[in-house]
This record gives sequence, C-alpha cells and structure tokens, in this order.
Amino acid sequence: MSLLLKNNGALSLLMLNIFLAMSAYGLVVPVMPTLMKELGLTGAAVGSLTAAFAVTQLLFSPWAGRLCDTVGRKKAIVAGLALLAVSEAIFGIASSLSLLFGSRLLGGVGLALIFPGIMAFTADVTTEDERAKGMGFVSAAMSTGFIIGPGLGGFLAEYGMRVPFYTAAVVISLSAILTWLVLPESLKIARSGSIEPSSSATTSHSLVSQLMLSRKAPYFFALLVLLILGFGLSNFETVFGLYLDVRHQFGPRDIALIMTIGAIVGVIIQIGLLDMLVKKFGEIRVMYIGLAFAGASLLLIVWVHSYWSVLFFTILIFAACDLLRPAASTFLSKMAGDDQGYVAGLNSTFTSIGTIAGSMAAGVLYDWSLSLPYIVAGITFLGCFAGMVMRQIRNRKPTLGLNDKKG
Repeated sequence: MSLLLKNNGALSLLMLNIFLAMSAYGLVVPVMPTLMKELGLTGAAVGSLTAAFAVTQLLFSPWAGRLCDTVGRKKAIVAGLALLAVSEAIFGIASSLSLLFGSRLLGGVGLALIFPGIMAFTADVTTEDERAKGMGFVSAAMSTGFIIGPGLGGFLAEYGMRVPFYTAAVVISLSAILTWLVLPESLKIARSGSIEPSSSATTSHSLVSQLMLSRKAPYFFALLVLLILGFGLSNFETVFGLYLDVRHQFGPRDIALIMTIGAIVGVIIQIGLLDMLVKKFGEIRVMYIGLAFAGASLLLIVWVHSYWSVLFFTILIFAACDLLRPAASTFLSKMAGDDQGYVAGLNSTFTSIGTIAGSMAAGVLYDWSLSLPYIVAGITFLGCFAGMVMRQIRNRKPTLGLNDKKG
C-alpha cells in the first residue's frame, strides 16, 4: 500500500487546516469598507492591514521551519492554529487600529507555523513518486480557501460584522484540538525513531543569513520561482476588481463570478493534470509551462474586451499559477532531505516576499496606468522563464528533470 493511501486521513486533516488558514486570511476583505467607516480608517491603513499578515509570516517563517525540524510537525501546526484562532478572536473584538494590526500580525505568525509544518508533514508521508500528488492536494486546499474566504466572510457578515471572525476563531480552535488528538507525528514516521534536531548548520542562522545562504543551494532557482509567483499573482489579484470595473464596466457580480470560476477551474486543472505532468515531464518542465502560460496570459488579458475572453485568460492565469506552486514545492521537498521543515520555511519566506512586493507594487503601478500591473507581472513571469532557460543552456544538462542537482 502506498504511503499516500495509508496516510490519506492525515492528509485530509492537513488539507482542512490549510483551507481554514487561507479562508481566515480572506475573511477581512468584505468587511473592510464597513471598518473604514466605523473606525475612520484611511486607504493606506487598510492596505497596511492587508500586508501585515504577510510581513510577520515572512519574518517568522525561517524560525518556524527550524521549529518543525526540532519539536516536530504536529506541535508546530497546532501552535499555529492556536495563534490564528486567537488572532481571529482579537479582530472580532477590536475597536482600535492598534488591536486590528496586532490581530493581523499575530495571524501571520500562526500561518508561518502552519505552512511549513503542513508542507513538511506532506513530504514525510509521501514517496517521491507520490510527492507531486500530495503537494497538489495541499495546494488545491490552499487555493480553495483563498477563493472561498472572502465569500464566507461576506455571507457571515450578514449576521453582524464581527460574526465571521468569532466563527473562524471557534472553528479553527476545534480543528486545533482535533489535530492534537488524532494527527500522528510524521517526523517520527520519516525517521523511524525519536524526533531529532536537523543536522543542517544553516538552520541556526538568522532570516537575512538564511536568505543569503539560500543563494548557494541547489534549489535556489525554485525559491526564486515561488517569489516571482507571489509577486505576479499579487499584482494580478490586488487590483483585478478595480481593473474590471474601470476597463470593462463589470459589476460586482460579474467580477466575483469571473474570479470564482477562474480560480475553481484552475484548482480542477491542478488536481487533474499536475501529477500526470510531473511524471511525464518532471517538476522543472512543469515550472517552465506555468511561467510561460502565466506570463503570456497576463500580457494578453489587457488586449481583450469581451466577458468570455476575460474569463478565458483568467482561467489560464489561475491554472498556470496553480501548477507552478506545487511543482516548485515538490521539487524543494525532494531536494530537502532531512531538512524538510527548514526548506518549507524558505518556501514560505520567498512566497511572502513576493506577495508583499506584488501587493505594494500593484497599487502604485495601477495609479500610473490601468494595465501596468499586468504588463509588469507578465514580463516578470516571462523574464523568469527566460532566466531558467538560460540557466539550463549554461549548465549544458541533458535533461530538464529532477536529475539536475547542481542548480
């Protein structure tokens, strides 16, 4: 029996946890206009609140990755869920900007613990042949949570502006308890013994030192792909509603429908194609495919005008990005060896850097020109694709798969 089938119950619980975490991240979106009026917030304050979650995730991810390799995956995941539940409760009772910021910053720490813990756990309980499928399921749960979060927030807010956050606090707390009671410790499974600290010397370094040291790692280019993915996807999503409203005069329902259909079809494509593509072409070639399609689609979407053509390219963008993330994460986990938590922490760190930079850049670029966020994001994706091709030519390797060990 395969490890993936043997541990499908644990994997389902991990998918639930990452789904809840990403849903919690997006709950705030539909209540922001009301919060602005109620607390007299400026647009800059709202933007800072959105970025605060990613900032602490970035700062704490390397430490969280080390923690996963020392105390174990389960404890890190449960601790992250507990912090996230507390942060949601604080947001629900907050009546000042300082408390709102404190809530979002604490939530980012929680996500910093949850993400590498789940990624490392998934790597522990899958074989190399099954790794892409396992990472694909986890990534699909992330994407689905990100999609559904704002919708759930809007639905629950009908019963009161604070209800979404109280509900999230209760549900995430229950999930933390369930995880503590039933989830095994995968680090013991992976090493067939007691939990031992990672032997990697790099795990003792600071955030800046780890970022510098990662440049020498054979998987550094995959980390760069995740950074580019975070940057490009944030550029696309941050101002997409504004872009569709101004450029195409689409109403809220049309915008919500385009984003929801595009994202859901992207997840379906990811689940249906990722494992097959990785087995046929290898992780690196799948990254090539994702970068090329995402870059081209972002450039082309600014030239189309009909509802259906916008929907078509939105689906392509989400599908390409939904192939990129698990392909890069699978490659990283195969290269990580015993440092699964540490490398998963770097995964989260580079993704957070890209997300923060993309979110900040999108607003500035949009003020300059309506289409500029998409042009810049498309060029960035295609530039990364060209860089990977040049790297392959320079290294003169006969294959483009995982056998390319020297980065």
